[in-house]
Amino acid sequence: MATASLAVAAERLAVLLTGGGRALSDPTNTDLVFEAAIAPRPLARAAAPDEVWAVDGGQALVADARCLQLVVTRAARVRFRDGECVEYEGELQARLVGCGEERAVAADLGLDIRPDAAVDLNLLRDREEWVAVEQCVAEAERGAVVLVDGDLVPDWRIPSRWLKGLLERAAAAGVTLVGVTKRSSLARGGAPLLGQLELEAEAALGPRSMWWTPVARTRPDVDVPGGGAGIQVVAARLDPDARFAFRVDLPGDADAEQVLSALAGLSDDAAFPGYPYPLTVADRLAACPGWLRDEAWLEVEGHFDRVGVPYDVRERAFADRHGLMERF
Repeated sequence: MATASLAVAAERLAVLLTGGGRALSDPTNTDLVFEAAIAPRPLARAAAPDEVWAVDGGQALVADARCLQLVVTRAARVRFRDGECVEYEGELQARLVGCGEERAVAADLGLDIRPDAAVDLNLLRDREEWVAVEQCVAEAERGAVVLVDGDLVPDWRIPSRWLKGLLERAAAAGVTLVGVTKRSSLARGGAPLLGQLELEAEAALGPRSMWWTPVARTRPDVDVPGGGAGIQVVAARLDPDARFAFRVDLPGDADAEQVLSALAGLSDDAAFPGYPYPLTVADRLAACPGWLRDEAWLEVEGHFDRVGVPYDVRERAFADRHGLMERF
């Protein structure tokens, strides 16, 4: 198994992980302006907001003919208020993509998405999530927080003007949007930034410290969500027992420390300390596990039986030839 190229790659990876540079970057977003210097600072926990909404999305590939795919997506919402959790599972949305079938799909997506936009599973899931976020903003009371799984910049095919309008409506209603990213692409010197900050915070503030630090803002000269205020990106560890810190996105004019302190009040769940527990509930509701995919395919096959699609036609269209060849 060992090769010369593998040894070279391993050596380079070791250099990067142990401090190969100081330049900050995010390979997935070039519209960020990074802070000149970042250093973890202490964070105190405050009371959780009276009303919190959380949104997450799920997806699954049900059938793949390569040229044509049947996919399903859904977005779940939860609301925590007055000690009660209300769950909105979200309706499963099934769509065909490939061979031009996505043209009909794009026409019905809304969110100012162009009718000729390239449609794939990532866009469909993102669209479901942002529609759910829009519903939360419309239903939330003043002072509420709406948590979004991921950052506050949607898929590039959703125009920034749409999200800008959503953030403006949220601000006018006294509602704060917060994006929490479970696995961030933020980097320093080519290595994951958050892991480096976790070690630095432990050395500077102690092993059970809660902390935060500004990391970046969206460029003010780009038509980005949030208007002139843009989006601010921070890193934070939200519980003394948390194993991980997270990237958190906030509206550019939000008081970051105040919002993060309240967010820490939602992040003391024993199962996953440091991550807002309303998002864990939304994640569970939105998931599209294997059994759901199988049930969706059984329903499709039932329809095939009713309309007379021969079994061998289905088999030739959807059989996984790699799987068949690699069984032994």
